[in-house]
Amino acid sequence: MARLVFPSTEIPDGVSVSEWFDWTWQLRRSLKTQADFEKFFELSSSERTAFEEGRELFNIRTTPYYATLATGHSRSADDPLRRILMPQESEMQAGAQQMLDPLGEQRNQTSSRVIHRYSDRVLLLVTDICSVYCRFCTRKHFTGQDQAFIRKDEYEKALSYIASHSGIREVILSGGDPLTLSDAHLEKVITDLRRIEHVEIIRVGTRMPVVAPMRVTDSLVKILRQGAPVFLMSHFNHPRELTAEAAEALTKLVDGGIPVMNQMVLLNGVNNHPAIVQALSRRLLYLRVKPYYMFQCDPSIGTDHLRTSIDDSLEIQRELWGHLSGLAMPTYAVDIPDGGGKTVLAPNFETSRTETGRSYRGWDGVEADYINPVGPKVVPADVSLYEDEWNELKGAKRSVRNRCQVLFT
Repeated sequence: MARLVFPSTEIPDGVSVSEWFDWTWQLRRSLKTQADFEKFFELSSSERTAFEEGRELFNIRTTPYYATLATGHSRSADDPLRRILMPQESEMQAGAQQMLDPLGEQRNQTSSRVIHRYSDRVLLLVTDICSVYCRFCTRKHFTGQDQAFIRKDEYEKALSYIASHSGIREVILSGGDPLTLSDAHLEKVITDLRRIEHVEIIRVGTRMPVVAPMRVTDSLVKILRQGAPVFLMSHFNHPRELTAEAAEALTKLVDGGIPVMNQMVLLNGVNNHPAIVQALSRRLLYLRVKPYYMFQCDPSIGTDHLRTSIDDSLEIQRELWGHLSGLAMPTYAVDIPDGGGKTVLAPNFETSRTETGRSYRGWDGVEADYINPVGPKVVPADVSLYEDEWNELKGAKRSVRNRCQVLFT
Protein backbone atom coordinates (compact mmCIF):
# COMPACT_ATOMS: atom_id res chain seq x y z
CA MET A 1 0.00 0.00 0.00
CA ALA A 2 1.08 3.61 -0.57
CA ARG A 3 2.37 5.27 2.57
CA LEU A 4 2.70 8.95 3.33
CA VAL A 5 6.24 10.00 4.16
CA PHE A 6 6.98 12.74 6.68
CA PRO A 7 10.46 14.31 6.39
CA SER A 8 12.74 14.80 9.38
CA THR A 9 14.12 18.20 10.29
CA GLU A 10 17.84 18.88 10.03
CA ILE A 11 19.58 19.58 13.32
CA PRO A 12 21.70 22.75 13.04
CA ASP A 13 25.48 22.55 13.41
CA GLY A 14 26.68 22.85 16.97
CA VAL A 15 23.48 21.47 18.51
CA SER A 16 23.50 18.00 20.03
CA VAL A 17 20.72 15.48 19.47
CA SER A 18 19.86 15.52 23.17
CA GLU A 19 19.52 19.32 23.15
CA TRP A 20 17.43 19.39 19.98
CA PHE A 21 14.91 16.87 21.29
CA ASP A 22 14.60 18.56 24.69
CA TRP A 23 11.50 20.76 24.59
CA THR A 24 12.76 22.92 27.44
CA TRP A 25 15.93 23.63 25.42
CA GLN A 26 13.73 24.65 22.48
CA LEU A 27 11.89 27.16 24.70
CA ARG A 28 15.05 28.45 26.37
CA ARG A 29 16.72 28.98 22.98
CA SER A 30 13.70 30.61 21.38
CA LEU A 31 14.45 33.20 18.70
CA LYS A 32 13.34 36.61 19.97
CA THR A 33 15.66 39.25 18.53
CA GLN A 34 16.51 40.23 14.98
CA ALA A 35 20.02 38.87 15.55
CA ASP A 36 18.52 35.52 16.64
CA PHE A 37 16.52 35.23 13.44
CA GLU A 38 19.44 36.24 11.25
CA LYS A 39 21.35 33.20 12.52
CA PHE A 40 18.76 31.04 10.76
CA PHE A 41 17.91 33.00 7.62
CA GLU A 42 18.53 36.25 5.87
CA LEU A 43 15.77 38.72 6.60
CA SER A 44 14.15 40.55 3.72
CA SER A 45 14.22 44.33 3.72
CA SER A 46 10.52 44.30 4.63
CA GLU A 47 11.13 41.97 7.57
CA ARG A 48 14.06 44.06 8.84
CA THR A 49 12.03 47.26 8.56
CA ALA A 50 9.02 45.70 10.26
CA PHE A 51 10.86 43.87 13.02
CA GLU A 52 10.93 46.49 15.76
CA GLU A 53 7.55 47.99 14.87
CA GLY A 54 6.12 44.51 14.69
CA ARG A 55 7.43 43.75 18.16
CA GLU A 56 5.52 46.77 19.50
CA LEU A 57 2.36 45.47 17.87
CA PHE A 58 2.83 41.88 19.06
CA ASN A 59 5.65 39.82 20.51
CA ILE A 60 7.99 38.00 18.10
CA ARG A 61 9.18 34.53 19.03
CA THR A 62 9.75 31.08 17.56
CA THR A 63 11.50 27.84 18.46
CA PRO A 64 14.70 26.80 16.68
CA TYR A 65 12.82 23.72 15.45
CA TYR A 66 10.08 25.77 13.77
CA ALA A 67 12.65 28.22 12.37
CA THR A 68 14.24 25.33 10.46
CA LEU A 69 10.85 24.51 8.90
CA ALA A 70 10.54 28.10 7.73
CA THR A 71 13.94 28.00 6.00
CA GLY A 72 14.16 24.43 4.80
CA HIS A 73 12.32 24.90 1.48
CA SER A 74 12.70 28.54 0.52
CA ARG A 75 14.76 31.60 1.37
CA SER A 76 11.93 33.88 0.28
CA ALA A 77 10.09 36.13 2.71
CA ASP A 78 6.93 34.88 0.98
CA ASP A 79 7.56 31.37 2.28
CA PRO A 80 4.23 30.31 3.86
CA LEU A 81 5.70 29.49 7.27
CA ARG A 82 7.63 32.75 7.40
CA ARG A 83 4.36 34.58 6.73
CA ILE A 84 3.02 32.94 9.89
CA LEU A 85 5.84 33.97 12.21
CA MET A 86 7.58 37.04 10.73
CA PRO A 87 6.19 40.60 10.82
CA GLN A 88 5.65 42.42 7.53
CA GLU A 89 5.41 46.12 6.75
CA SER A 90 1.79 45.54 5.76
CA GLU A 91 1.02 44.83 9.44
CA MET A 92 1.59 48.50 10.21
CA GLN A 93 -0.90 49.73 7.62
CA ALA A 94 -4.50 50.57 8.48
CA GLY A 95 -6.72 47.69 7.40
CA ALA A 96 -10.36 47.29 6.50
CA GLN A 97 -11.11 45.98 9.99
CA GLN A 98 -8.70 46.24 12.93
CA MET A 99 -9.74 44.80 16.29
CA LEU A 100 -7.64 44.23 19.39
CA ASP A 101 -10.21 41.73 20.67
CA PRO A 102 -11.96 40.42 17.54
CA LEU A 103 -13.75 37.61 19.39
CA GLY A 104 -15.18 39.94 22.02
CA GLU A 105 -13.66 37.81 24.76
CA GLN A 106 -13.36 40.67 27.25
CA ARG A 107 -17.12 41.14 27.35
CA ASN A 108 -17.54 37.44 28.22
CA GLN A 109 -14.90 37.31 30.97
CA THR A 110 -16.04 36.42 34.46
CA SER A 111 -12.49 37.06 35.69
CA SER A 112 -9.15 37.85 34.09
CA ARG A 113 -8.63 34.16 33.31
CA VAL A 114 -12.09 32.73 32.56
CA ILE A 115 -14.05 33.37 29.36
CA HIS A 116 -17.64 32.09 29.39
CA ARG A 117 -19.05 32.60 25.89
CA TYR A 118 -21.07 29.40 25.38
CA SER A 119 -23.41 28.00 28.02
CA ASP A 120 -21.84 24.57 28.59
CA ARG A 121 -18.12 25.41 28.38
CA VAL A 122 -15.52 27.93 29.45
CA LEU A 123 -12.02 28.90 28.43
CA LEU A 124 -9.43 28.83 31.21
CA LEU A 125 -6.37 30.91 30.33
CA VAL A 126 -3.65 29.11 32.27
CA THR A 127 -0.70 31.03 30.77
CA ASP A 128 -0.13 33.88 28.33
CA ILE A 129 3.09 32.40 26.88
CA CYS A 130 3.36 30.69 23.50
CA SER A 131 6.51 29.13 22.09
CA VAL A 132 5.71 30.76 18.74
CA TYR A 133 3.74 33.98 18.36
CA CYS A 134 1.71 33.68 15.16
CA ARG A 135 1.17 37.03 13.44
CA PHE A 136 -2.58 36.32 13.08
CA CYS A 137 -3.14 35.77 16.82
CA THR A 138 -6.64 36.74 17.96
CA ARG A 139 -5.65 37.27 21.59
CA LYS A 140 -3.07 40.05 21.22
CA HIS A 141 -4.72 41.86 24.13
CA PHE A 142 -3.56 39.05 26.44
CA THR A 143 -0.98 36.71 24.92
CA GLY A 144 2.71 37.51 24.79
CA GLN A 145 3.08 39.42 28.06
CA ASP A 146 5.25 36.68 29.60
CA GLN A 147 3.02 36.12 32.65
CA ALA A 148 3.79 32.39 32.76
CA PHE A 149 1.53 30.30 35.01
CA ILE A 150 -1.69 31.82 36.29
CA ARG A 151 -1.35 33.54 39.69
CA LYS A 152 -2.70 31.67 42.71
CA ASP A 153 -5.51 34.15 43.44
CA GLU A 154 -6.63 34.19 39.78
CA TYR A 155 -6.48 30.40 39.66
CA GLU A 156 -8.57 29.93 42.78
CA LYS A 157 -11.11 32.45 41.55
CA ALA A 158 -11.36 30.58 38.22
CA LEU A 159 -11.85 27.20 39.88
CA SER A 160 -14.47 28.67 42.20
CA TYR A 161 -16.45 30.05 39.25
CA ILE A 162 -16.36 26.73 37.40
CA ALA A 163 -17.33 24.78 40.51
CA SER A 164 -20.27 27.09 41.27
CA HIS A 165 -21.84 26.77 37.80
CA SER A 166 -23.10 23.22 37.48
CA GLY A 167 -24.11 23.69 33.85
CA ILE A 168 -20.44 23.96 32.81
CA ARG A 169 -19.59 20.54 31.41
CA GLU A 170 -16.38 21.36 29.53
CA VAL A 171 -13.23 23.36 30.29
CA ILE A 172 -10.87 24.36 27.49
CA LEU A 173 -7.31 25.06 28.62
CA SER A 174 -5.88 27.87 26.54
CA GLY A 175 -3.74 30.97 26.84
CA GLY A 176 -1.00 31.31 25.53
CA ASP A 177 -0.22 27.66 25.09
CA PRO A 178 -0.96 25.30 28.03
CA LEU A 179 1.78 22.89 26.93
CA THR A 180 4.45 25.48 27.60
CA LEU A 181 3.70 24.76 31.26
CA SER A 182 5.68 22.18 33.18
CA ASP A 183 4.23 18.71 33.68
CA ALA A 184 3.70 19.52 37.35
CA HIS A 185 1.64 22.64 36.66
CA LEU A 186 -0.39 20.94 33.94
CA GLU A 187 -1.08 17.92 36.12
CA LYS A 188 -2.27 20.18 38.95
CA VAL A 189 -4.74 21.98 36.67
CA ILE A 190 -6.17 18.76 35.25
CA THR A 191 -6.36 17.12 38.69
CA ASP A 192 -8.13 20.15 40.21
CA LEU A 193 -10.64 20.25 37.36
CA ARG A 194 -11.32 16.54 37.73
CA ARG A 195 -12.35 17.19 41.34
CA ILE A 196 -15.28 19.27 40.05
CA GLU A 197 -18.01 16.68 39.59
CA HIS A 198 -19.95 18.34 36.76
CA VAL A 199 -16.89 18.91 34.52
CA GLU A 200 -17.08 16.10 31.99
CA ILE A 201 -14.64 17.09 29.24
CA ILE A 202 -11.25 18.82 29.33
CA ARG A 203 -9.76 20.20 26.14
CA VAL A 204 -6.17 21.36 25.69
CA GLY A 205 -5.64 23.85 22.87
CA THR A 206 -2.00 23.80 21.77
CA ARG A 207 0.40 24.46 18.93
CA MET A 208 3.29 22.62 20.58
CA PRO A 209 2.99 19.45 18.43
CA VAL A 210 3.58 21.83 15.49
CA VAL A 211 6.35 24.07 16.79
CA ALA A 212 8.02 21.82 19.39
CA PRO A 213 6.75 18.24 18.96
CA MET A 214 9.38 16.96 21.39
CA ARG A 215 7.09 18.37 24.11
CA VAL A 216 4.91 15.27 23.68
CA THR A 217 6.71 12.99 26.10
CA ASP A 218 5.62 9.74 27.71
CA SER A 219 5.05 11.60 30.98
CA LEU A 220 2.82 14.19 29.27
CA VAL A 221 0.71 11.46 27.66
CA LYS A 222 0.38 9.77 31.06
CA ILE A 223 -0.88 13.01 32.65
CA LEU A 224 -3.44 13.55 29.89
CA ARG A 225 -4.59 9.93 30.03
CA GLN A 226 -5.04 10.02 33.82
CA GLY A 227 -7.33 13.04 33.41
CA ALA A 228 -9.47 11.35 30.75
CA PRO A 229 -11.53 12.26 28.91
CA VAL A 230 -9.04 14.87 27.67
CA PHE A 231 -9.11 16.02 24.05
CA LEU A 232 -6.07 17.67 22.50
CA MET A 233 -6.78 20.38 19.92
CA SER A 234 -3.79 20.83 17.62
CA HIS A 235 -3.19 23.74 15.26
CA PHE A 236 -1.47 22.64 12.03
CA ASN A 237 -1.94 25.12 9.17
CA HIS A 238 0.28 23.74 6.42
CA PRO A 239 1.40 20.25 5.26
CA ARG A 240 5.05 21.24 5.72
CA GLU A 241 4.43 21.44 9.46
CA LEU A 242 3.81 17.68 9.46
CA THR A 243 7.36 16.42 9.89
CA ALA A 244 8.53 13.02 11.08
CA GLU A 245 8.88 14.54 14.56
CA ALA A 246 5.33 15.94 14.50
CA ALA A 247 3.99 12.62 13.19
CA GLU A 248 5.72 10.78 16.03
CA ALA A 249 4.20 13.17 18.59
CA LEU A 250 0.69 12.76 17.21
CA THR A 251 1.07 8.98 17.06
CA LYS A 252 2.22 8.92 20.68
CA LEU A 253 -0.85 10.88 21.72
CA VAL A 254 -3.44 8.78 19.91
CA ASP A 255 -1.70 5.52 20.84
CA GLY A 256 -1.91 6.76 24.43
CA GLY A 257 -5.69 7.13 24.15
CA ILE A 258 -5.77 10.92 23.68
CA PRO A 259 -8.18 11.98 20.90
CA VAL A 260 -6.59 14.69 18.73
CA MET A 261 -8.52 17.15 16.56
CA ASN A 262 -7.02 19.88 14.41
CA GLN A 263 -8.08 23.49 13.93
CA MET A 264 -6.53 25.31 10.99
CA VAL A 265 -6.92 28.94 9.92
CA LEU A 266 -7.26 29.93 6.27
CA LEU A 267 -4.36 32.31 5.60
CA ASN A 268 -3.69 34.33 2.47
CA GLY A 269 -0.49 33.16 0.79
CA VAL A 270 -0.14 30.24 3.21
CA ASN A 271 -2.85 27.64 2.67
CA ASN A 272 -5.63 29.34 0.66
CA HIS A 273 -5.97 26.67 -2.01
CA PRO A 274 -7.94 23.40 -1.96
CA ALA A 275 -4.82 21.41 -2.92
CA ILE A 276 -3.08 22.57 0.26
CA VAL A 277 -6.10 22.06 2.52
CA GLN A 278 -6.65 18.53 1.23
CA ALA A 279 -2.96 17.68 1.57
CA LEU A 280 -2.98 18.80 5.20
CA SER A 281 -6.31 17.13 6.00
CA ARG A 282 -5.43 13.78 4.42
CA ARG A 283 -2.08 13.63 6.18
CA LEU A 284 -3.67 14.47 9.52
CA LEU A 285 -6.33 11.82 9.03
CA TYR A 286 -3.66 9.28 8.10
CA LEU A 287 -2.13 10.02 11.52
CA ARG A 288 -5.59 9.52 13.11
CA VAL A 289 -6.10 13.22 13.76
CA LYS A 290 -9.54 14.56 12.85
CA PRO A 291 -9.53 17.79 10.80
CA TYR A 292 -12.05 19.67 12.94
CA TYR A 293 -12.33 23.34 11.97
CA MET A 294 -11.16 25.43 9.03
CA PHE A 295 -11.47 28.92 10.47
CA GLN A 296 -11.80 32.20 8.66
CA CYS A 297 -8.93 34.40 9.84
CA ASP A 298 -10.22 36.84 12.45
CA PRO A 299 -9.79 40.62 11.91
CA SER A 300 -7.10 41.00 14.55
CA ILE A 301 -4.90 44.10 14.33
CA GLY A 302 -2.34 43.85 11.54
CA THR A 303 -3.84 40.84 9.75
CA ASP A 304 -5.42 42.25 6.58
CA HIS A 305 -2.58 40.86 4.44
CA LEU A 306 -3.20 37.39 5.91
CA ARG A 307 -6.99 37.35 5.62
CA THR A 308 -8.94 35.81 2.77
CA SER A 309 -12.45 36.90 1.83
CA ILE A 310 -15.37 34.74 2.91
CA ASP A 311 -16.31 34.23 -0.75
CA ASP A 312 -12.81 32.93 -1.55
CA SER A 313 -12.89 30.64 1.48
CA LEU A 314 -16.29 29.23 0.49
CA GLU A 315 -14.95 28.52 -2.99
CA ILE A 316 -12.09 26.52 -1.46
CA GLN A 317 -14.59 24.48 0.54
CA ARG A 318 -16.83 23.99 -2.50
CA GLU A 319 -13.89 22.56 -4.48
CA LEU A 320 -13.11 20.15 -1.65
CA TRP A 321 -16.73 18.95 -1.50
CA GLY A 322 -17.14 15.53 -3.06
CA HIS A 323 -13.41 15.05 -3.59
CA LEU A 324 -12.37 14.74 0.04
CA SER A 325 -13.63 12.15 2.50
CA GLY A 326 -16.05 13.46 5.08
CA LEU A 327 -13.60 12.21 7.71
CA ALA A 328 -10.97 14.54 6.26
CA MET A 329 -13.27 17.52 5.64
CA PRO A 330 -12.90 20.27 8.24
CA THR A 331 -15.95 22.35 9.11
CA TYR A 332 -15.59 25.87 7.73
CA ALA A 333 -16.51 28.44 10.38
CA VAL A 334 -16.42 32.17 10.92
CA ASP A 335 -16.26 33.75 14.36
CA ILE A 336 -18.73 36.63 14.27
CA PRO A 337 -16.66 39.67 15.32
CA ASP A 338 -17.10 41.26 18.73
CA GLY A 339 -18.28 38.13 20.47
CA GLY A 340 -21.06 36.82 18.22
CA GLY A 341 -19.73 33.26 18.40
CA LYS A 342 -19.08 30.76 15.63
CA THR A 343 -21.24 30.45 12.54
CA VAL A 344 -20.73 27.47 10.26
CA LEU A 345 -20.77 28.09 6.52
CA ALA A 346 -21.16 25.55 3.73
CA PRO A 347 -21.69 25.70 -0.04
CA ASN A 348 -25.34 26.20 -0.85
CA PHE A 349 -26.59 23.35 -3.05
CA GLU A 350 -30.27 24.31 -2.70
CA THR A 351 -31.89 25.57 -5.91
CA SER A 352 -35.47 26.19 -4.73
CA ARG A 353 -37.98 25.44 -2.00
CA THR A 354 -41.76 25.02 -1.75
CA GLU A 355 -44.27 24.14 0.96
CA THR A 356 -43.77 20.45 0.21
CA GLY A 357 -39.99 20.28 0.08
CA ARG A 358 -36.73 21.55 -1.42
CA SER A 359 -34.75 21.07 -4.61
CA TYR A 360 -30.98 20.52 -4.80
CA ARG A 361 -28.13 20.30 -7.28
CA GLY A 362 -25.20 18.32 -5.86
CA TRP A 363 -21.48 19.04 -6.16
CA ASP A 364 -21.25 17.00 -9.38
CA GLY A 365 -24.46 18.35 -10.96
CA VAL A 366 -26.95 15.67 -9.85
CA GLU A 367 -30.40 17.28 -9.32
CA ALA A 368 -33.13 15.93 -7.07
CA ASP A 369 -36.00 16.97 -4.80
CA TYR A 370 -36.42 16.23 -1.12
CA ILE A 371 -40.15 15.92 -0.34
CA ASN A 372 -41.32 16.51 3.23
CA PRO A 373 -43.24 13.60 4.80
CA VAL A 374 -47.04 13.78 4.92
CA GLY A 375 -48.61 13.87 8.37
CA PRO A 376 -48.11 15.72 11.65
CA LYS A 377 -45.12 18.04 11.54
CA VAL A 378 -44.00 17.41 15.10
CA VAL A 379 -44.49 14.34 17.27
CA PRO A 380 -43.48 15.29 20.82
CA ALA A 381 -40.60 13.19 22.11
CA ASP A 382 -40.36 12.03 25.71
CA VAL A 383 -37.74 14.34 27.26
CA SER A 384 -38.50 13.59 30.90
CA LEU A 385 -35.11 11.92 31.51
CA TYR A 386 -33.10 14.73 29.98
CA GLU A 387 -35.07 17.96 30.39
CA ASP A 388 -33.52 18.97 33.73
CA GLU A 389 -30.05 18.35 32.36
CA TRP A 390 -30.85 20.48 29.30
CA ASN A 391 -32.21 23.37 31.35
CA GLU A 392 -29.20 23.29 33.67
CA LEU A 393 -26.90 23.45 30.66
CA LYS A 394 -28.74 26.39 29.10
CA GLY A 395 -28.82 28.25 32.39
CA ALA A 396 -25.10 28.02 33.12
CA LYS A 397 -24.36 31.42 31.60
CA ARG A 398 -27.41 33.42 32.71
CA SER A 399 -25.57 35.10 35.57
CA VAL A 400 -23.04 36.66 33.17
CA ARG A 401 -25.17 37.11 30.07
CA ASN A 402 -25.66 40.84 30.59
CA ARG A 403 -22.29 41.48 32.16
CA CYS A 404 -19.98 43.66 30.11
CA GLN A 405 -16.89 44.15 32.20
CA VAL A 406 -13.77 45.23 30.31
CA LEU A 407 -10.73 44.00 32.21
CA PHE A 408 -8.07 45.20 29.78
CA THR A 409 -7.53 48.51 28.03
